[in-house]
Amino acid sequence: MNLVIWDIETDSSNTFFGTIIEVGAILINDKFQELDRLNIRCRLPEGVIPQAGALLVNQSNVSMLTKANYSHYQMLQEVENKFKRWSPAIFLGYANINFDDEMLRKELFKGLRWPYLTNTNGNKRQDGLNIVRAAFAVNSQVMKTEINDKGNAVMKLESLARMNGIESSGAHNALFDANLTKLILQKIYNQQNIVWKSAMMQASKTDIENFAKNEIMFSLSEYFYGKSKLYLVTPLHQDHMFHPVYHYISAFDLRFDPQIYFDLPLAELKKEISKTPRFIRTIRSNKAPVLLHADYACKTEPYKAINKELLIKRAKLIKLNKNFCERVAMALGEIAQDKADTSDQSDITPEESIYVKFVSNKEIPKMENWHKANWEEKFRLLDKFEDERLVDFGKKIIYQEAPHVLPETTIKKIRRSIAQRILSTNKEKWTTCSDFYTECDYFRNEFEKTKNFEKLKFLNEINNFVENIEKKYEAA
Repeated sequence: MNLVIWDIETDSSNTFFGTIIEVGAILINDKFQELDRLNIRCRLPEGVIPQAGALLVNQSNVSMLTKANYSHYQMLQEVENKFKRWSPAIFLGYANINFDDEMLRKELFKGLRWPYLTNTNGNKRQDGLNIVRAAFAVNSQVMKTEINDKGNAVMKLESLARMNGIESSGAHNALFDANLTKLILQKIYNQQNIVWKSAMMQASKTDIENFAKNEIMFSLSEYFYGKSKLYLVTPLHQDHMFHPVYHYISAFDLRFDPQIYFDLPLAELKKEISKTPRFIRTIRSNKAPVLLHADYACKTEPYKAINKELLIKRAKLIKLNKNFCERVAMALGEIAQDKADTSDQSDITPEESIYVKFVSNKEIPKMENWHKANWEEKFRLLDKFEDERLVDFGKKIIYQEAPHVLPETTIKKIRRSIAQRILSTNKEKWTTCSDFYTECDYFRNEFEKTKNFEKLKFLNEINNFVENIEKKYEAA
C-alpha cells in the first residue's frame, strides 16, 4: 500500500479556530520510492487574526499571507482532490494524529467537505512520532538524539534529523518537514523493520482491534514523562474489551496480579481503577498506537523479573473471567459518566461541534453538489441543507470568495460577527486582536534584548497587518 507523508503549517496552534496556510505531501510506495508530491500555500482568509508565535515558527510574512496564488477555499479543494487521487493509502506525518489530522478534519468540516478524508474509503493513517517512540522503546540506540535537561531523549523532528546527519535548516516549511519525516522513517524502515511492519499492519482502528482480539498478550508502546515505555497487556474478555462509552480497547497490565481485584465490590473497583499506576490501560485504537509481540515487553522492567509462565497464566485468568471483565467495563462506564456530568457543553460553538454532532450522511451528496455549483447557485443551494452549521459555514465561505452574490444584510451580519469575535477584549477560545498584540509585545521585548532586528522587522510588519484588519472591522 502506498504512503502519503504530509505536513501542514498553520496560523495558530488551536485546531478548532486555526487556519491551515500551507500543505506539503509526498506520495511514496512501500519501498520509499517517491511517486508524486504536493506543495501548496494559500492566503489568510478575510478577518482572521493569526498567532504571532505561529507565524514566527513557520516564517509566514505579510506578503505570503496576502499574495499566495490560492485562496483558502481553493487550497482545500486542491488538497482534497490530490489526496483522493492518491487514495487508497496510509497517511502519516510527524505528530500528525493529534494536530495535523485534527486541523485538516476541522478545516474540511468548516469547508463543507467530508472531514474523515485520511481514514475512510480504504485510507488508513499512522503517526511517525508514535513509530519513532516505539522504535526507541525497543532499542534506545536506534538513532542518535539530543538529551534534554531531564535526561530524556529529544524526539522533535528537526532535532532528530540534525542529530542523524539530515539537513534540517529548512524545518517548519510544510514540504521540507514532510521530507524530513520521510527520511527519519526510512531509517526506522531500514534499521528496525519489525517496528515499521507492525505499524503498517496496524494503520486503522479495525487493524488494531483485530490484532488485540487475536493475541493472548502483547506489547503496548506508550510515552510518559519524556520516556518511551513498553507495557505487557492482555485485553479484557472480548465481550467487554471495548470501553462502554469511548469504545477504546481496555487491557489489563500484567505487572499486576489480577486475582486481588476479582472479588472487589464495584465501588472499590472504581477506586482501584483510578489509582496510579493503572492496572487497566486504555488503547486508543483510532489514535495510531503501535502494538508489538509480547516478547519485547517481556525483556523490559518490571516484566522481565516475572516468570513468563506466570505472565501467561495472568493473561488467561483475565481472558476467562467474563464476570470480572464485565464489572471492569461497568466501572469504566460510571467513571466516564461522572466525568461527563461535570463537564460544561453549554458554550460549544459550531466550529467545535464536529464530534458533538456528526454530519448526517444525507448531507454528504448535498455538500458535493454545492462545490460543483457556481457562486450564485451555491448561495441558493444553502437552503437545501438541514444542518444549520453547514448553512453558516457556507455563507462564510461565500463571503470570503464571492461576497457580491450575498445580500447586503447577510454581508453586514457576517462582518458584525467577525468584528464581535476579533475585537473582543475577553479571554476567548479564538485569537483576538488583543491576544495578538499581547503576544507580539512579548516577542518584541525578547528580540529587543537580543538585538534581533530581522525578527523585530518581521513582527512590526505582522503587527501593522493586524492593525489594518482591526481598523476595517471597527467600522462594522
